[in-house]
Amino acid sequence: MNDEHTILNHYNLTTPSPTTWPAEKDESDGSENEKPRNGPSKTGIRRSKSRYSALERSCSDRRSLVSGSEKLRGGQENLVQKDEPDPLGVTDSVVRVLRQKGLPVEEDQRLSAKFLLSSTTFSPNLYLSQVHSSASTQSLLQGLDFLSRSIDQKSASLKVLVESNFERFVRAKTTIDNVYAEMRNQGSDPEPDRSRTHSRVTSRGSTHFRNASGQGPPTPGKGVHKPLTSDKKKNALTKESEYGVQGIKAPLIEVAVKAEEIWGPALGGRERESSLKTVMDSVKKCQGIFKVGKAVSENIKRKDYDSLVEEYSRARKYTEEARQIAENASHNRAQLAESQVHQVVITGRMWSEVEDRVDQFKREVWRKLTNVQISPRPSSGRNANDDYMALIGILLELGVEDNPIWVWLLSRYDYLKNNITATFERSRVEIEVLRRRLANGEPPASQNVATHLISPAQKDVDDKSKGLDTAPVLELWDLVFNSLSNILSAQGGVLGEVIEFWDKAQTFIDGKVQKTLPIGIDGRSRKHHRLSTDGVRDLQNGAIELVEILQDNVFHFFADPPIEDISMLFSPLPPTPNTPTPVTPQSATLSQFAHQDSRFKFDENNPPPPSPHRGETWEEFAFWPPYANSISGVHYLEKILTLLGSAASEMVAMRPLASGHALSEKLKILVGSARERSVRAACASWNRDAEMCKVLEDWSRASDQPDLTNMPSRFGAFENTVLSGMQKILYIPEATVNKAGSVGIVPPPPAKLVQMVRSQFVTSLYKALSGMVENAERTKASSEDRSAIGMDDLISSKNETRGIDGNSRNVRMLLTLSNLASLQNSVVPNLISQFETSFSITLTDESKTIRDVLSQISDRLFHSYTQPTGEQLSSIIQAGISSPDWIPTTARPSMVQPYVYEALLLLVYVHTEVSTTAAPLTNHILSHLLEHTSAAFLEAFRKRSRYPLTALMQATLDVEFVAQTMSQYTTEKASATQSAIYVELDHGTTPDASKRLQGELPEMRIVLKRLREGTRSEFLCFKRPPRDRAG
Repeated sequence: MNDEHTILNHYNLTTPSPTTWPAEKDESDGSENEKPRNGPSKTGIRRSKSRYSALERSCSDRRSLVSGSEKLRGGQENLVQKDEPDPLGVTDSVVRVLRQKGLPVEEDQRLSAKFLLSSTTFSPNLYLSQVHSSASTQSLLQGLDFLSRSIDQKSASLKVLVESNFERFVRAKTTIDNVYAEMRNQGSDPEPDRSRTHSRVTSRGSTHFRNASGQGPPTPGKGVHKPLTSDKKKNALTKESEYGVQGIKAPLIEVAVKAEEIWGPALGGRERESSLKTVMDSVKKCQGIFKVGKAVSENIKRKDYDSLVEEYSRARKYTEEARQIAENASHNRAQLAESQVHQVVITGRMWSEVEDRVDQFKREVWRKLTNVQISPRPSSGRNANDDYMALIGILLELGVEDNPIWVWLLSRYDYLKNNITATFERSRVEIEVLRRRLANGEPPASQNVATHLISPAQKDVDDKSKGLDTAPVLELWDLVFNSLSNILSAQGGVLGEVIEFWDKAQTFIDGKVQKTLPIGIDGRSRKHHRLSTDGVRDLQNGAIELVEILQDNVFHFFADPPIEDISMLFSPLPPTPNTPTPVTPQSATLSQFAHQDSRFKFDENNPPPPSPHRGETWEEFAFWPPYANSISGVHYLEKILTLLGSAASEMVAMRPLASGHALSEKLKILVGSARERSVRAACASWNRDAEMCKVLEDWSRASDQPDLTNMPSRFGAFENTVLSGMQKILYIPEATVNKAGSVGIVPPPPAKLVQMVRSQFVTSLYKALSGMVENAERTKASSEDRSAIGMDDLISSKNETRGIDGNSRNVRMLLTLSNLASLQNSVVPNLISQFETSFSITLTDESKTIRDVLSQISDRLFHSYTQPTGEQLSSIIQAGISSPDWIPTTARPSMVQPYVYEALLLLVYVHTEVSTTAAPLTNHILSHLLEHTSAAFLEAFRKRSRYPLTALMQATLDVEFVAQTMSQYTTEKASATQSAIYVELDHGTTPDASKRLQGELPEMRIVLKRLREGTRSEFLCFKRPPRDRAG
């Protein structure tokens, strides 16, 4: 080991196996007569020897006097050795001791110089503290003795050296002074001759080389006294001649220029070649570093995020290597090698480029992540979940300061909050615009009202919802339902987005999703995988706030009257951080809700006027279309409240609200309030429609019951539809069915709402019956009634309506009586049963009242129809019996009086009218008229005081003829009246006449039989049908 160290010091090497020749060894320190070891010099020009070459060799080309020293690149002699023995004599190598202690003295020359005695920066304190840190006092005293002896020995050697070479030093000094004086004074006036003396005697056997050469200094007697030429002045060592170089400066410049022209390209090419070779070596060595930046750019363009992360990791690896190289050099205070410098510089430039591109890419990813929720559609082949998860994964993989999970959740929350408010405001304005147009229009005509009120009774219509109401009303209903569906639907609505937002937030809170997310380079993104407690609490509060915004907006929509301000349609919204960037020049001028729907385009200086105040009930409801009927109302309100109840159940089922949060009660209040307002609006419309039920009567026969019109079935279908809808509005059955994860939130309807519906149901029956009576008793059917149903597909065929004269009051009354009978027997009881079943209420009192009302109305119409005929019958009978010709002139009457035929013919007319209009009423009406006829006979006979036998026989014949002819319609009351007639006749005759009458009865029976057979064809309508007789 010591031999190896000695060899390295002797040859000035750093390693025992060098691979290249040190550049500082290229210049030889031998005499100038020796040939260069490595061929010609770099310049390739051989310099001619000057006459001062001996001085140059002796002054500047001396070999080193110090063993182990070397020349530096500047040609200066470095007298500091690379290693020295210990001045205290303990060890033979100071460097070896320091290397064993871990000091980098071989790499750091400044550090090693502080430990070498030959250096001017030698530090005794540092030397003793490091080299002799563990030396004892005794060893240090011994070292002091050794150092003292060494100093004495070197002092003696130096003294001998100085004494033996003193004369040489003096002669050299004199020679140098003479040469300098000669060169300085060249071209100037000669100085006076001065004898040169020297205080020292020259050495024996030595002569001055100036004297030996025969060139002594000029003397006044020997020199030629004439001025020097200008050329000689140029070579003088004076300031004016630029110290002797003025004469050769211009030629040297010319030669240098010429040499540069000739040799410059060749020499420069070699330098460039060397430089390029060095660069190529560095490029080849750092080829992977150069490829990283391009690969990162290409991966970003191709959206190959996996490869991008790999290349970015490789770039960080190269950067860490370069940083480690620089840190090691700085720590060791060592100089970097040229290849290391190139590597550090190349890596730095590469990392700067990669960082710029990756930072730009991160900004783009951040922008996409915050806007991923407002993208119209997810990327091709990926869903929205994949999009935001992929973006979060990229940011975590590349490494970011902010938590991308938290940023996405916050941006999603902000988007949903703004979207809920903006969507509600926009929807309310659009609804109000259509509502104003409806309200400012004319009310629908009765023909249109009838067309839509009979829609529930139509069985051959494919889509009944299209005929529920007028087109503008249905358009507004659809807008209301679709607007609320866009907000409250759990599938595709804003509420669905809120629920989805919380579900995703919950998965992040639970840490389930983070298992699939990367942890980043060196695990730097692991800190983003967990949300803080404050963050979790903020997310819960944010979800609750979103639900509260939904609840508040829906509540005000149902509870508040229509809005007044609709300027939002022509006032673009101020931009928000989440407002999407316009993609077309035109779209930049529109609000984020702008669309091409012509319904909502109008001049901002001429907006739709406010709704006129006519005292209508619907004016206080923002959700009810003006002039809408109850059929369309219950149809849409049923769907709207089902949607609202389901949405409230979904919101309550969210975890932040599941633990009895106060907002749950607000949601129950919301459902209850919306239901109450809906019931009020529907009942008001139901009441108005009940008044219009009279237009359902078009005096067309029912296809299944020809004795009825279509009125009972249409009214029953109308009431049935409204009752079914009201039941669904009150109880919202589809919303109360708990789905998976949902919570029942629909409270039972309050008693006052049920009572409201109960009262309105009874009221609607009364008003419908009143309208039927009004239709029947009208003196002449108005043109409005005759054209109430003007469409061919809404009335019966011509064959069914043939034979019905709607202008005939008797026909209308008969049909109404038949309809009332149907209502009383089937329709109304069915409706009452349906109401009791739907609402779990027994209508005992109401049922009795309704039956009484129906009976009263039927009796009233029956009386109205039969009274004119009865009065006419009474007049005929009274006139006939009171006539002087009534008593026959013959002893035995053989004919009934003419008045009897006149009365029976009137009954034939009534029979024909009733049987052809409402056959089931025939028996009842004719029985009633028979009773009235019998009463008329009784009243007429009472007005006569005496009845002789002939009068008694005529009266008996008239009464019996009528009784037998109308025997099919005989009632107990009619029989009792006939008995009363005979009693009255007995009171007006003598006992003798009564006795004689008994004897005439057989003959009278024969006459009566003959008379009946003679009029059989005339009164055949009164004959009992064969099936009736068989029965």
